[in-house]
Amino acid sequence: MALRPSILRTIAYFDLFNYPLTREDVRNFLDIDAGEEEIAHELAALTREGCLFRLESYYSLRNDLSLAEKRHRGEAHADELLRIAARGARLLYRFPYVRGICISGSLSKRCADENADIDYFVITKGGRLWIARTFMHLFKKFTYLRGHQHRYCMNYYVDEEALEIKEQNFFTAVELLTLMPACGNGGLVKFFGANEWTSLYLPHYRDRRREAEGTYRSSLLKKSLELLFNNRLGNALEDYLRRLTDSRWKKKTSRGDRNLKGDPMTLQCGPHYSRPDPGIFQERILYSYQRKVKETAARWGEMSATIPSSSTK
Repeated sequence: MALRPSILRTIAYFDLFNYPLTREDVRNFLDIDAGEEEIAHELAALTREGCLFRLESYYSLRNDLSLAEKRHRGEAHADELLRIAARGARLLYRFPYVRGICISGSLSKRCADENADIDYFVITKGGRLWIARTFMHLFKKFTYLRGHQHRYCMNYYVDEEALEIKEQNFFTAVELLTLMPACGNGGLVKFFGANEWTSLYLPHYRDRRREAEGTYRSSLLKKSLELLFNNRLGNALEDYLRRLTDSRWKKKTSRGDRNLKGDPMTLQCGPHYSRPDPGIFQERILYSYQRKVKETAARWGEMSATIPSSSTK
């Protein structure tokens, strides 16, 4: 009896993004354990009863074939961008103190519309996140000259001294598990190992890769720059750059500045992380998810109106 509500919750979550799921997707993102035959049987039953709709090879809460067509287009465009993203990741990995690069956001789910950015999740050496971030964002300034700024969106940084993600909920579990490892296998393995809490939300996810397909050595320039700042001067610079960035972003937030997509510009700055404020997009998604679960439960009367609890350490 628990499988049916779990399937509906899973499809309801991705319906927020107009993203229908294959049977394999449903299996991966279930919040409970279940066998493949069980899942196939229940999906067929839900479809017969009109709780779900079959759109080609996808399942959705809506009988709208354009959702399948949109996913086809998104996957085709994502495959084009992923080739660019792989090259970009190799370039970003050359910067000082970078220990791991993942492709993140919609692209990591093979879903990209015509306005999609290429987002990266970056792991740095402990205590040198802000030096690494500054080098990388200075480089991004130059990408504006060629109109390539959307190819280098470094949105989330953590360092090796604080790899565990503190906001632990269904949204962050999905985002973390769908990260695509690109460079820096040592840092990536440590990161995923520090976030095994994701199995509490997605115990069935089997497709996560913990390592990038290729390994890339640090260049002589990268090693030399790291050696230059591995001292008290580097410590002072690290602290200065964090405080400077924090001050600038607080001004942007207080002015109500928005990015090109119309979203509020926010950034949380700490000694071991640089990340968007989870109180903006993340909480909005979780609220919408809870509401959709309740709506679906009210419609079919078969689904628990609760979602897995979240925590923040």
